[in-house]
Amino acid sequence: MVTTRRKLRSGRPVWEGRRAPSVAHERLARDIKTDVLVIGAGITGAMIADALTSAGAKVAVVDKRGLAKGSTVASTALVQYEIDTPLIVLTRKIGKEKAGRAWCRCRLAVDAIAARFSELGVSDVARRDSLYLAGNVLGKEELQREHEARRAIGLPSRFLDRNALRDRFGLAKPAALMGYGNLVIDPRKAALALLQAAATSGARIFAPVDVTAVATKKAGVTVTAANGQRIHCDHLVFATGYELPHGVTCRHHKINSTWAIATVRQARDAFWPGECCIWEASDPYLYIRTTSDGRVLCGGEDEDISDDKKRDALIGPKTATLQRKLHRLFPKLNTAVDYAWTGAFGETTTGLPIIGRVPGMPRCWVALGYGGNGTTYSAIAADVIAGAIAGRPDIDADLYRFPAHDAAK
Repeated sequence: MVTTRRKLRSGRPVWEGRRAPSVAHERLARDIKTDVLVIGAGITGAMIADALTSAGAKVAVVDKRGLAKGSTVASTALVQYEIDTPLIVLTRKIGKEKAGRAWCRCRLAVDAIAARFSELGVSDVARRDSLYLAGNVLGKEELQREHEARRAIGLPSRFLDRNALRDRFGLAKPAALMGYGNLVIDPRKAALALLQAAATSGARIFAPVDVTAVATKKAGVTVTAANGQRIHCDHLVFATGYELPHGVTCRHHKINSTWAIATVRQARDAFWPGECCIWEASDPYLYIRTTSDGRVLCGGEDEDISDDKKRDALIGPKTATLQRKLHRLFPKLNTAVDYAWTGAFGETTTGLPIIGRVPGMPRCWVALGYGGNGTTYSAIAADVIAGAIAGRPDIDADLYRFPAHDAAK
């Protein structure tokens, strides 16, 4: 394993080392009124704002950190339709019909994301196939059943046994599944491009704005910022990533931590065929992709940790573990690390997000619990929430509805 000594950018995601377009925003200096207020200027808020402004709504976006920060910039940005919860496992949890719809909706969402990014001319977006390796969650026999289940609902899938996997990719694993037509993106550039599109269509963007109070009535919502200014809106959308909005509780949602590394730049011939996204059916699991500037991103080692200091303290040992795992799969890669970072993400018991009305908070909507499918689920959230506000209920909204027995306090 090559471990050249170099200055490690610990705690800094690789996307922060790249140039990205700036988006005009302002401070909230007076009270304003708008049709819809979106709290959160990450990839989810950007997609929702883009969808709402495209539909003609008057939109404002606020964020306490700034634009395209938080969990968005911490993402490794494998935009896949394959849900973290395998199809055969999700079927046991919610039934065959709903599980099939959930997977197929993610397939459509990835295609929609690719189309929108193409319209906007977003850079660093590329189609990639995916390779799902057997592990301690799904072994060879389970992968075969997963393959058959995907084919049964119309999703293309190819099963690779040990010999085929070794011959094609040089990997010593019992089996793998090939999936087709996913995406890799620069999440920071993508979120900023969507925010710019929303702004061009009339959205107003304010940052930093720390929301301290939300007052709901049947006629509308009033949000108060830390500086005392207020925003009056017909609808409020919480697009705050893994962070539960103030006053919202959900027993089916928890916060976990993940870690990631970006290697030094490699020669293109050092990569595996097709540079497909690679992930493993294991716990803790591993995911790998390449970047347009020749790096390998490797992430995973998830743990049930929500404390920032504990999460940050593990960057060093988690980096070493990810390097070892990457070297084990691809011994010829240079696994010296330029960037190492950590992030939090929300997760639900099914692996499906929670998207829809907030119980007990009239005219308030939420999108949370994305697991490892953040960008894909963000696109679905934009469809579901923008459609509902416009009076066009989404055909799959029931899959993501807020659990009935959880309520706002």
